[in-house]
Amino acid sequence: MFDKAERLSLTHMWVAFAAFAVAAILGFYQVLALSGIAPQVQSQAIYFGAISTHGTLMGYVLTTFFIMGFGYYIATTSLQRPLWNKPLAWLGFWVALAGTVIAAVPLVLGQASVLYTFYPPHQAHSAYYIGATLLVVGSWAWAVIMLTMMVQWKRGNPGQPVPLAMFAMSVNAALWLWTSVGVGAEMLFQLIPWSLGWTDTIDVGLARTLFSWTLHAIVYFWLIPAYIVLYAFLPRAAGGRLFSDELGRVAFIMLLVFSLPVGFHHLFMDPEHSAGFKLFHTISTFGVMVPTLITGFTIMASMEIAGRLRGGRGLFGWILSLDRSNPVVLASVFAFLFLILGGFGGFINSSYAMNAMVHNTAWVTAHFHLIFGGTTVILYMAGAYYMWPKLTGRPLHSNRMVLTQLWLWFIGMVVTTTPWHIVGLMAQPRRISSIVYEIPQAAQWYPYQVVMVFGGLILMISALLFVYNLLRSHYTFGVEADRELHYAQPLHPVLRVPRVLNGLTLWNWILVFYMIAAFGYPIAQFFILNTYDSPPWGI
Repeated sequence: MFDKAERLSLTHMWVAFAAFAVAAILGFYQVLALSGIAPQVQSQAIYFGAISTHGTLMGYVLTTFFIMGFGYYIATTSLQRPLWNKPLAWLGFWVALAGTVIAAVPLVLGQASVLYTFYPPHQAHSAYYIGATLLVVGSWAWAVIMLTMMVQWKRGNPGQPVPLAMFAMSVNAALWLWTSVGVGAEMLFQLIPWSLGWTDTIDVGLARTLFSWTLHAIVYFWLIPAYIVLYAFLPRAAGGRLFSDELGRVAFIMLLVFSLPVGFHHLFMDPEHSAGFKLFHTISTFGVMVPTLITGFTIMASMEIAGRLRGGRGLFGWILSLDRSNPVVLASVFAFLFLILGGFGGFINSSYAMNAMVHNTAWVTAHFHLIFGGTTVILYMAGAYYMWPKLTGRPLHSNRMVLTQLWLWFIGMVVTTTPWHIVGLMAQPRRISSIVYEIPQAAQWYPYQVVMVFGGLILMISALLFVYNLLRSHYTFGVEADRELHYAQPLHPVLRVPRVLNGLTLWNWILVFYMIAAFGYPIAQFFILNTYDSPPWGI
């Protein structure tokens, strides 16, 4: 028996899920305020403070702490060895937590209403930028530990394939180190000096370019742990086997290589970059859809194996025979539905002409929430439900309550994002704190906004029920009989894999050249050409 770092993992996850509960309440406030049905809660200052806090908690705190806790447990259980350098892991946790607390102060005081994407020349209090930077710095300790453990394991097991879950987690660590360079440079060389008064103005074009380095790849940093749930937990939970271990490795490597140089599709309407570089990033964006298609094929094939083993017959009969009373299976089915719809929206966003029509509309936020909440968060929930009895030593207190919570999340997401997409197509702008419904065009949005209030309410109830389920299970009576974390086995045992599918060295060198090609001149031009800075402004 060895130390699996359960306490370390649980501590990270409780921080993540506490932040999630607060963020869900703020999310409901936003749809309520924007609907206009409760004028007494409308306030521009509170609205933008709430949306900035909601985005920071969801995009940085929930995800980063969950991924760190999830990663530590995956590393120890899949490699069957204790965590390397646990003191460093705790140091990273405390640095990240201190950063979260420091950033929270100006958010609560209304001095950081810049949304989680910062958007200079909007300016926040320096404590917000410093706190967010510390959160990222703390997570680098996690990334170093993940990569070190993979290297040590390979040295101790020459020629053996790294377990797929750990290989994917190492890919995510490398991805995070790569993608956090952009926002780190923006913070250290632009936002923090500017907010401290060391400079009077800021080059907005350079700031947006640096953040685009991070902006889209961070989505895959969030998504890869969700994919690990699909590859490593789901096939076994469904009673089958993973269709192909090798296809999983290919998908994770493609996510690493293709997801980084794609950020300019967020800058299609910005003037600072040429059409050629926008086309370069457009092609790269289409490329990142390939690993998602590979994942869709592999997981669907794995589910068909499970369904047929359970007696499913015919072309689609295996679907009906899947065990939907298992939380991992049910959540994965929901996640797949949202991934298909969200993937369709991604095609639109990455196409220049169609992007131009929806760029600054509510469509974009609806698409983002479909991928983040509908696919990523629900698989975090599935992973937590599967691991909780192993981590705490206590069984889930009620499978029925767990399934109810997942159904509520699915329904809430449908009820919220469907009208959100529609009002986006009806040209409702995003980043607005109120709507003047006396204007005829805006009046058409009102019924959809009211529906979204019900969706937001269902989502908030589901989020709070999720935290309640974990809390109740953590302190329930009873003992979990099986404390081992079991991973799905591939249909065909993997004895050896090519070196390029068992390490990251080659892919990191490819990324060096790929990133220079994608971002080299677009960043250098701000130091070569005459550009113009902007003074700060805000609410």
